[in-house]
Amino acid sequence: MIASILPTYNRAPLAFVKGAGSWLETADGSRYLDMGAGIAVNALGHANPELTAALTEQAGKLWHVSNLYQIPEQQKLADLLVEHTFADTVFFTNSGTEACELAVKMARKYWYDKGEDRTEIVTFEGAFHGRSSAAIAAAGSEKMVKGFGPLLPGFTHVKWADHEGLRAAVTDKTAAILIEPVQGEGGIRPVPDQCLKGLRDLCDETGALLIFDEVQCGVGRTGKLFAHEWAGITPDIMMVAKGIGGGFPIGAVLATEDAASGMVAGTHGSTYGGNPLGCAVGAKVMEIVADPAFLEAVNAKAGFLRQKLEGLVAAHPDVFESVRGQGLMLGLKCKIAPADVVKAAYAQNLLTVPAADNVLRLLPALNISEADMAEAVTRLDAAATQLENAKA
Repeated sequence: MIASILPTYNRAPLAFVKGAGSWLETADGSRYLDMGAGIAVNALGHANPELTAALTEQAGKLWHVSNLYQIPEQQKLADLLVEHTFADTVFFTNSGTEACELAVKMARKYWYDKGEDRTEIVTFEGAFHGRSSAAIAAAGSEKMVKGFGPLLPGFTHVKWADHEGLRAAVTDKTAAILIEPVQGEGGIRPVPDQCLKGLRDLCDETGALLIFDEVQCGVGRTGKLFAHEWAGITPDIMMVAKGIGGGFPIGAVLATEDAASGMVAGTHGSTYGGNPLGCAVGAKVMEIVADPAFLEAVNAKAGFLRQKLEGLVAAHPDVFESVRGQGLMLGLKCKIAPADVVKAAYAQNLLTVPAADNVLRLLPALNISEADMAEAVTRLDAAATQLENAKA
């Protein structure tokens, strides 16, 4: 008999009733150190006082009005995003998946309005852009697309780091190149700065639009407000979600005026996107995370955690192979199934997240303390020891 909740997740036997900072608590009072942050969503930890205050204040005034009207909270968040990024304009969604849908529409509409038949979008092996029809077609992963055909056409998939294949894939039919500056689900794989620069050059040369998916790697996660800033280049369109709401469901598509030129009145919409409640929280997140001092602290924490993890790898060479990633978006390449490490970590009251390519993801709150990071590595050490002893 089917469960009342559609069984699309293999859920761990854990349920949390409250949280504070980097800690979650079950009904029986057990406390778990959270190094997944809701898969990079709880950027400022659980029940952050400043976000709670912003949410509570707005909840007492106004939750939702239609986008048929002016929404001051939406305008405030849009202005903050435009001020701190390459973008000239923003459309608010409820998720990263919805942001992907709009990014694809925006790129294709751009060329339609120019009278050019350019609808192909180039994407990359290992990508994850969501689970909608356009998003799974963009990723092209056999695991995600199986049984959901016919797939939305118009996507060309290129192998990771295949520079010749990429250049061959970009033709006079190419509307855009879509890429995550750091792959998350794909195994915490950063795109080297020189490759991002090369992508920008290729798009400039061919006219194709450059779309960055910064749903997981954006909003301070890598130590810059957005990951592409490390390469010193900008996209034409960018997808944002997860951390921008600090736990409240909100996403956005950011774009230059030129890239967004086809999206006029009536071409796109959202019932809930840009609602006053979500935008009030998002504005507070931006005010905190965009502060240079905050980002400097993220980089310091990242250096501390990476050093600890390198020591962990050295101490358990049969369990871990290497550390990869950037900022507080780090991965432990495992020599065993990462799901086994996740399970062993549960026994140490530690929460982590698996990924592809045999990687264990560590995506803590950006304001996590050094003490909590050190405690997390201690618990990972105990989990690895448990796994070694089980094999002995």
